[in-house]
Amino acid sequence: MEALKTPPGTAAAAGVGSVRWTICALLFLATTINYIDRQVIGILKPDLQKDIGWTEIEYSNVVFAFTFAYAVSLLVMGRVIDRLGTRRGFTFSVVWWSVAAMAHALAHSVFGFGAARFALGLGEGGNFPASIKTVAEWFPKRERALATGIFNAGTNVGAIVTPILVPSIVLHWGWRPAFVATGAVGFLWVAVWLAYYRPPDEHPGLGSAERDYIRSDPADGPAGRVPWKTLLPHRQTWAFAVGKFMTDPFWWVYLFWIPDFLQRNYGLDLKGRGLPVAVIYVVSSIGSVAGGWLSGALLERGWSVNAARKTTMLACALGVVPIVFASQAKSVWVAVGLVSLAAAAHQGWSANIFTTASDMFPKQAVGSVVGIGGLAGGIGGMLIVKVVGYVLEWTGSYVPVFLMAGCAYLIALLVVHLLAPRLAPPPLDHS
Repeated sequence: MEALKTPPGTAAAAGVGSVRWTICALLFLATTINYIDRQVIGILKPDLQKDIGWTEIEYSNVVFAFTFAYAVSLLVMGRVIDRLGTRRGFTFSVVWWSVAAMAHALAHSVFGFGAARFALGLGEGGNFPASIKTVAEWFPKRERALATGIFNAGTNVGAIVTPILVPSIVLHWGWRPAFVATGAVGFLWVAVWLAYYRPPDEHPGLGSAERDYIRSDPADGPAGRVPWKTLLPHRQTWAFAVGKFMTDPFWWVYLFWIPDFLQRNYGLDLKGRGLPVAVIYVVSSIGSVAGGWLSGALLERGWSVNAARKTTMLACALGVVPIVFASQAKSVWVAVGLVSLAAAAHQGWSANIFTTASDMFPKQAVGSVVGIGGLAGGIGGMLIVKVVGYVLEWTGSYVPVFLMAGCAYLIALLVVHLLAPRLAPPPLDHS
């Protein structure tokens, strides 16, 4: 695979090589596939609701099954990937979730969809711990937020591709082949990953200049496994976990309910929803990369890691606030604009809060810390899907949902700052 050109804004890295950006491209593709497989059910929700006959609460139970399994998987997979390494651990995760995605085609009931979603969640939980760990291994701190923002943009590209691709498959062949076709793509990625990927110390295409650049940060400390019991007592772990708990749930809302919001409030059918949903996630992609770029640019201007990350997170938190007006918008495109801004701000926030894990913890602990934070975010996701299900069943309105989203990020940033005022690494016992 040809190495990608080094992105702009990395003047210090000019001429050292760009293998790390090819690795970042593979992470981007994995995340795109992850979100295609995840979002198919959200795109088809109104149509499956008619075919299967589930209620809003039953649909929330199906989504709950996924979020519960995903939360558990993030914790377990983070540990597995720290032990197996990114090459083998990522392969295991992608194969698992691809099989589970295809298994949706066998479902004939709410229980069947719940079982398939549960299996999908168990596999998909490996994507982010593996990706963040790979970024920590392949990038110095000054580039990590940008690299994270780039691969995290795959969540948006997956969400753009899905509403364009899936309706076409469904209209020609039905919804069951849609699950099979999208699920099978993961196996193509695995073949490329196994052929190309090696850790930096073993990669045959990595030059000495780029290897030295990747290692340019101060050493992490003693090598070796870092037990969970060593990570849990530290405020830095809880800062990351609470930030994920309070903000991750609203990405689930965008992913699983925005198509329904557009149909409920504006009467858009399966074809009519495609363009607005695609626009939301195009804008989100920009937010993901811009959020990663901004904190990196501030670092290059001499800002501290703490100031750069938190200033960017504050800008993103403020960008979510206008979504409180989305459910009252008279025009579908005004609503789409407000949701797009919030989704873009979430992705910029996500790129930076993920990066704080590698800012505060050594490489050998990053997968575990991301897993702990992912579990917290998954628990928040489990709570929000039930809340949204009951709110819609009882009121039919998205007003309370968007009001919660508008407030959550500012409160989360305050909590993160109180728990980790300087984003300083904690003293860890590697025993």
